[in-house]
Parts: sequence; C-alpha cells; structure tokens
Amino acid sequence: MDDRERLRIPGPVVEALACPHCGGGLAASGGALACARGHSFDAARQGYVNLVVGRPPGAGDDGEMVRARGEFFAAGHYAPLAAALAEHAVRWWSGGLVVDVGAGTGHHLAAVLDAVPQAHGLAVDVSRYALRRAARAHPRAGAVGCDVWRGLPLAAGSAGLLLNVFAPRNGPEFARVLRGDGALLVVTPAAHHLAELRSALGLIAVDPRKEERLAAQLRSHFTAGEEERVTVPLRLTRAETATLVGMTPSARHVAPEVLRDRLAGLDEPVEATAAFRVSVYRHR
Repeated sequence: MDDRERLRIPGPVVEALACPHCGGGLAASGGALACARGHSFDAARQGYVNLVVGRPPGAGDDGEMVRARGEFFAAGHYAPLAAALAEHAVRWWSGGLVVDVGAGTGHHLAAVLDAVPQAHGLAVDVSRYALRRAARAHPRAGAVGCDVWRGLPLAAGSAGLLLNVFAPRNGPEFARVLRGDGALLVVTPAAHHLAELRSALGLIAVDPRKEERLAAQLRSHFTAGEEERVTVPLRLTRAETATLVGMTPSARHVAPEVLRDRLAGLDEPVEATAAFRVSVYRHR
C-alpha cells in the first residue's frame, strides 16, 4: 500500500487537527501527519492516526467488544437511536466538523454524516480495535486515537457538532473545540435500559445518579436544552442477546460460564427494552 493511500483522513478533517505536543496545525506528509515543529505521527495500516502522547491510557474496548458492537449495530437493532441523532444533527449543525468523542466503530457518526452531506467527521477513541473500524466508517470521516481527559487534538472552535454516546465527557475541552453556535449531543441510558436482561443475567445496573453526574460534568460550560427519550423494543435470539451483552462492560462482570448458562436458560425470542436519553447542550 502506498504511504499516501494509508492515511484515510479527509483534507478538511486534517485542517482542523492540532498537534498534541505543541498545539500547532497538522498536515498530511506521506503516510503520516506532521506539524511545522517536526512532530510526526504515522498512520496505522487501517488508516487511523494515534495522537495519544505520553504514557498510554487504558486500552479502551477490546477486540471482542468492538466486534460485538459492529455486529449488533449492523443488524439494525439500534437504528432508532442512530435516526434520532441524525435528526438532531440536521437541526443543529451549521458548519464545522462533526466530532464523535468515544466513537467506537463510528456507526453513529456515519449515520449523522449521511444526514448532513455537507459535513466532514472525526471519530475519536482510545481503543485501537475501535479505530480500525471507525477509520472506514464513512468516506467523509477520519479517525484518531486520543485520550479525552488529556485534551482533544483539535483547533479551538473547529467542531460544529459533538456526539457523545455512552462515553466520557470532558466539559472544558468540549467547550474549547465547539463553535459558539454549535451543539453537543449526549446519549445516556435511561434507568430502565435493558432492565429485563440486567435482572435475568445479573448485569450491571444503570447508575441512579448518572444524570446528576452528567449535569455536574457540563454545567460550568454548557446549558442543557431539549431532551428526547428513545425507546427501542427488542426481540432477539439467544445468540443476538449474547452479542448485545458482549458489547457492554457488563459481560466482564459475570463469569463467562455463568453468563453462558443464564443465556441458555432464556426463552426465545428474548424480549427487552433499550431506553436512551438524547440531551442537547449549548454554550453558556
């Protein structure tokens, strides 16, 4: 593969990126991104660029979680959530990048870019397994490795829309990169999200203080706007249920053999309810 072909980040996305060492602009240089001060970052074979500096943070989602997520999304089970995000994007985007922080496979980012054909997007994640998929999620999107707690490798005001789906939130940094007329779309689980499966399989419960913590993370820089509840009735096979569980952290908190036994004991179809809260935030 030619070095220039390896870098799969569109030009308008590269123009918005900033060097994580010095903050200077980045430019494509063969199969890498480089700044004027000589800091250079090679593209991985799959097309993404790792812009994490210093000691690497946690590895993020592992390969099995990412595989399960890609399979479950591709089957269309969470299509209503992607559609809701796309509808909000059409309403709120008025220029700048669409940046998905904690993008995973890039599935939601791709849905938004399909709905906003003028926009380019950036998938940000710490997991190399996720980035491998996100780099190919959409022709108008690129993917970079980044630890959101250390800052986003983006110029100030370069994003017109931020997506944050079940992912960490750095309020000050979100405010820095988001345009004054931009919007932040945050998706969190409602209290009864997958309650049937949590009860039957012994999965992690939704934190009852999640909304309180979300407000605390963002209130200094953002004002909460409208909110939409998205409820998705699910009728799954046991295999599909196993895939759904496998894409969540819950699967790591139940012994594999116990989880297999509990899944085998479920009647088919397995009925459950996915329940999401989509919240819109604007600059203060």
